Amino acid sequence: MKDIQEVVIDASVIVKWFVKEESSNKAIIIRDKYIDGEIKIIAPEILPFEALNARYNKKLFSKDELKEISEALEKFSFELYPLKGEYAKKIVEITVENNITVYGASYIALAILKNTQVYTSDRKLIERLNKEFLA
Repeated sequence: MKDIQEVVIDASVIVKWFVKEESSNKAIIIRDKYIDGEIKIIAPEILPFEALNARYNKKLFSKDELKEISEALEKFSFELYPLKGEYAKKIVEITVENNITVYGASYIALAILKNTQVYTSDRKLIERLNKEFLA
């Protein structure tokens, strides 16, 4: 049996699953690979909150549609990681060293600790970081 590659995706990718935006086609490919069992998606525990908040902030969805998105995010059953231990320490280190948000650093730190890549559409994050772990 082939090992399934773990990848970290951030909320900027998830939101593209629900609205057609720039690079939505790439985000859909990642989603489909996850659904087909080709990859395993891992993320910080904040992922569903960030993804839902981003959709709310766009003011494109009704309350009921946001509830449906919340339910869909739950059904995806991503492996989510809490802020603790070595992971928490790595987040702080990356935040300070790169002058980025704790939120952004949480995705990067997880990718480093799991020796994998981060998929993101967050241009500010991409500009501030060493791209070795960004897909």
